[in-house]
Amino acid sequence: MAAIESVYAREILDSRGNPTVEVVLDTDDGAQGLGLVPSGASTGEAEAWERRDGDKSRYQGKGVLDAVKAVNEVIAPKVIGMDAADQRALDETMIELDGTPNKGKLGANAILGVSLAALYSSAESAGLPLYRYIGGTNGHILPVPNMNIMNGGAHADFATDIQEYMISPYGFDTYREALRAGVEVYHTLKGILKKDGHDTGLGDEGGFAPKMKSNEDSLKYIVKAIEAAGYEPGKQIGLCLDVASSEFYSKESNTYHFDGADRDAAYMLDYYKELVSKYPLVSIEDPYAEEDWDAWQKITAELGDQLQFVGDDLLVTNPKRLQKGIDLKAANSLLVKLNQIGSVTETLDAIELATENGFTSMVSHRSGETPDTTISDLAVAKNTRQIKTGAPARGERIAKYNRLLEIEEELGSTALYAGYSAFKACKQYIK
Repeated sequence: MAAIESVYAREILDSRGNPTVEVVLDTDDGAQGLGLVPSGASTGEAEAWERRDGDKSRYQGKGVLDAVKAVNEVIAPKVIGMDAADQRALDETMIELDGTPNKGKLGANAILGVSLAALYSSAESAGLPLYRYIGGTNGHILPVPNMNIMNGGAHADFATDIQEYMISPYGFDTYREALRAGVEVYHTLKGILKKDGHDTGLGDEGGFAPKMKSNEDSLKYIVKAIEAAGYEPGKQIGLCLDVASSEFYSKESNTYHFDGADRDAAYMLDYYKELVSKYPLVSIEDPYAEEDWDAWQKITAELGDQLQFVGDDLLVTNPKRLQKGIDLKAANSLLVKLNQIGSVTETLDAIELATENGFTSMVSHRSGETPDTTISDLAVAKNTRQIKTGAPARGERIAKYNRLLEIEEELGSTALYAGYSAFKACKQYIK
């Protein structure tokens, strides 16, 4: 047992320059863990509550001093002396201390900071890298990096309605080769956009954010960049979308304001079918709004045997929401975000539930990130086969990619690259 000796939180900044929480946790055997909490811009209504101060005199109301205070004055006295390695007991203690369904008293950012710090201190106490501590000897599959190379929606002042256009370099033997291919496509895309007179400024997650005449134009540019970089669309590199449709959905009219007009769910289904017929799409995240369960059921029934439909705002890494999706056969893939649910234990429970019910899992960053690399270790530890952590640009994104390079090197001959096995749409390529 390594007893928690001290817990201390402070206010730091994330990749958007907004305040977030960092927690330092020390144990009586000399181990120390850091918990750095990310933050999202496009957030689901059912996400765990992120505690912000609301004091307009500081950081335009986005300060997190109240969350810091919750750690230092409420959580710390309760958890000091507990075994840091008993992650479930620790997390359940904090959840009970909060006492609300969405962590609305203490804040998910306060609870997650302590949860992550305990996880890291326990890995240090055990003398293990984080992926080994979480996954034991089972974790050895390097995930396909779904790289967000064009940004829109809430991540880029709505340059397009669709929020993320990703490339998935799955047709390679190693993670290192796949990463290189993705980087080469990214840089090639920049050159093509510049040549055509488009802006190459970056969105929150490092992707280019030019104004496009239509959402489909972004896909055309990406396919062109894949080919110009010397790779084969579909066979070597596929495409993924995060539509983030809740951002342009109207509850009042039950319509989606898309490509300049109000569209119903049937129109959107036909639109997705057309895209799937024209482009090497392997994954679509949040094609419908978070409470449009009927539309989710229909698209999963009609196209779910071909590709994955990822629930982000729909499922919010919440085992209860995920169970509803499983029961209704709405979606077939879980997006995994630690701060959506607010604790390590609940995140791991969600991944386990997804796996047991035939859902894939895509471990994900947030648009407001830190240099923390937990998600890289988590993806390997749980063999999720997929990770999404932005473009190959900006230090907070690159840190995750570089961590996976380190893990691949550490695993040596036991390392496997997920490749085609990550996606249903690649079945024809699996030998």
